[in-house]
Amino acid sequence: MDPAAAAQASEAVAAKMLQYRQDASGWKTCREGHGVTISWRPSVEFAGSLYRGEGVLCGTPEDVWDCVKPAAGGLREKWDENVTSFEVIESITDMLCVSRTSTPSAAMKLISPRDFVDLVLVKKYEDGTISSNATHVEHELCPPKPGFVRGFNHPCGCFCEPLPGEPGKTRLITFFQTDLSGYLPQSVVDSFFPRSMAGFYVNLQKAVKQYHS
Repeated sequence: MDPAAAAQASEAVAAKMLQYRQDASGWKTCREGHGVTISWRPSVEFAGSLYRGEGVLCGTPEDVWDCVKPAAGGLREKWDENVTSFEVIESITDMLCVSRTSTPSAAMKLISPRDFVDLVLVKKYEDGTISSNATHVEHELCPPKPGFVRGFNHPCGCFCEPLPGEPGKTRLITFFQTDLSGYLPQSVVDSFFPRSMAGFYVNLQKAVKQYHS
C-alpha cells in the first residue's frame, strides 16, 4: 500500500474520530449499566448506525491501551470474546498498519464468523490520550477467505483518556460503525452492537486487573 496515500487516509479518519468525540449532538442512549453508557446516531458513512461507548476504567491509560491496542499476539486476542485473531498484513510505520481481524459467530450463531481488513493509525496526544483510528481497506495480500463473511468497518476506534486528578483511572470512549454484510435482519444487528459494546467494557476491566494489577 502506498505509504503517502495510507498516511493521508488514516489522518482523515483520525480527524473524523476527533469530530465524533467533540460533537455531542444527536446521540440517543440505548444501553446503560456498570458505569457504561452506549449511545447511537445515524451514520453518515453508510446505511447503519454510529455507536458510541463511554465508561471509566480502573487502570492507567497505558495499562488500558495495552489491553486494547491493535497488535499481533497482543492481549486483545486473550480477553476479547469478539476477537478470534488479529494479524498485521502490512506494517507501514510504527504507528500505522493494515490489519486483519477475525471474529467468531455471535447472536446464537445468527451472525456467522466475520473478518475485517483495516487501515489502523495509532495517535498520542499532548494530554496523554492514546487513540486508535481505523477504517476498511482492500489489500492484495488479504482477499476474502473461505469460512468468513467480509465485513467493513467505517471510521471507528477508541480514545484512552487520562482522568484529571485520578491518575489510576481512564476514561475510554469507543466508536463503532460496522457493516456486517451478509443477509442479517436489521433487528439482529441493532440488538447485537449495544450488548456487545457493554460486554466489551466489562471484559476489558477484568483484563486490566488481570494483566496490570
